[in-house]
Amino acid sequence: MAVSMADITKLRKMTGAGMMDCKNALTEAEGDFDKAVEIIRKKGQAVAAKRSDRETSEGCVLAKSTGDYAAMIALKCETDFVAKNADFVALTQAILDAAIANKCKTLDEVKALPMGSGTIADAIVERSGITGEKTELDGYNFVSGACTAVYNHMNKNQLCTIVAFNKVCDEKVAHEICMQIAAMNPIAIDEAGVPEAVKEEEIKVAVEKTKAEQIQKAVEAALKKAGINPAHVDSEEHMESNMAKGWISAEDVAKAKEIKETVAAEKAAHLPQAMIENIAKGRLGKFLKEVCLLNQESIMEPKKTVADVLKEADPELAITDFKRFTLRAE
Repeated sequence: MAVSMADITKLRKMTGAGMMDCKNALTEAEGDFDKAVEIIRKKGQAVAAKRSDRETSEGCVLAKSTGDYAAMIALKCETDFVAKNADFVALTQAILDAAIANKCKTLDEVKALPMGSGTIADAIVERSGITGEKTELDGYNFVSGACTAVYNHMNKNQLCTIVAFNKVCDEKVAHEICMQIAAMNPIAIDEAGVPEAVKEEEIKVAVEKTKAEQIQKAVEAALKKAGINPAHVDSEEHMESNMAKGWISAEDVAKAKEIKETVAAEKAAHLPQAMIENIAKGRLGKFLKEVCLLNQESIMEPKKTVADVLKEADPELAITDFKRFTLRAE
């Protein structure tokens, strides 16, 4: 049967599918719109199943604030060509708008919201049929407070941040805090927000690193005392290479290996525990300065911390929550 342009346009508005997909679906459905929508949906399901093992490393990340509430979401796909498509971005925005309107708390709640003739989950599957790529929803986060702010890094839809404050604050300050979170990727507002398990792991790593450094220093000192350049014997590969060049002899290598083994064992058995723990605590302090938002140096005013910037803006101003999501591996 002949399919009119008006019908094709109507179906395209209903589904977001391409013109040819709509024409073929209407032709197959003999003009029945409900059947045509189902045909497009099934095509999406087939594509989704076929490409289920594909990696969705591209996509569109958007964030939005309504004053006391802010949220972000990511619609992911396989290529940046699809991610930058106007319809794909519009679908991401529509999903975010629906999530905010309903103040969803989880990604599953978002997926279950109505959209078009089905749910948001259905719309995402349909999008796979349209683009031919695996498409999935991710990165849903929200914050609420007396004042919220959002930031889309360089407006590229790849990295977004959202932040909540305890009171209404200057827009410039709020924007700079959002940029700080985007640039420095903190894991907590302050030290109290860093999980104890994370602190314990950092201390453990710091202790082992400090022990290794102390042992290495003792070994290098012993090698130098024996007239051997530590850089010439720091690995089996270097030993062989430097012997071939005539920089060290076989006797030097044997002597170096003996020094490494005996001095390392002796130093490991007599490491000053109190000193090791103090150095490790110092390293933990440095780590907390880097990962706690309030402790970080401000990217806009490097001589000040974020806490200083907030205090100068308003002594009573406080950050109550923040979230960050990026498509890029870090």
